[in-house]
Amino acid sequence: MIAVDTNVVVRFLTQDDEHQAKKATTLFKRQQIYIPDTIILETEWVLRYAYHFTATEICRALVKLFGLPNVNLSNPIWIAQAITWHEQGMDFADALHLVQSQSCEQFLTFDLKLINKAKKLSESVVKAP
Repeated sequence: MIAVDTNVVVRFLTQDDEHQAKKATTLFKRQQIYIPDTIILETEWVLRYAYHFTATEICRALVKLFGLPNVNLSNPIWIAQAITWHEQGMDFADALHLVQSQSCEQFLTFDLKLINKAKKLSESVVKAP
């Protein structure tokens, strides 16, 4: 199994650089690939800011990518939940932070938008310190 960096994932998803996209596509066709959570987080950010993908486009791209039989994640259930919450309007980074903190008693934040979104979407206790 190999791990890939954000730029490899982005080249595969966007196909914006012919030479690099071809190499990335070959990797995704021939290798067992591990994508760390940090790469997922950075990929979402790059797609949103550099490529101006909408939340829907990002979620669609990530679901297709993570559905490949040779792509491995640290916790696919958590990533699926973060994607669902992102589709429902939560910031992707906030969704990933919250989903990975679900075993804790509380998630404390000064971000009122996150507190309000979490009340609607999650059973986790999210509140200000």
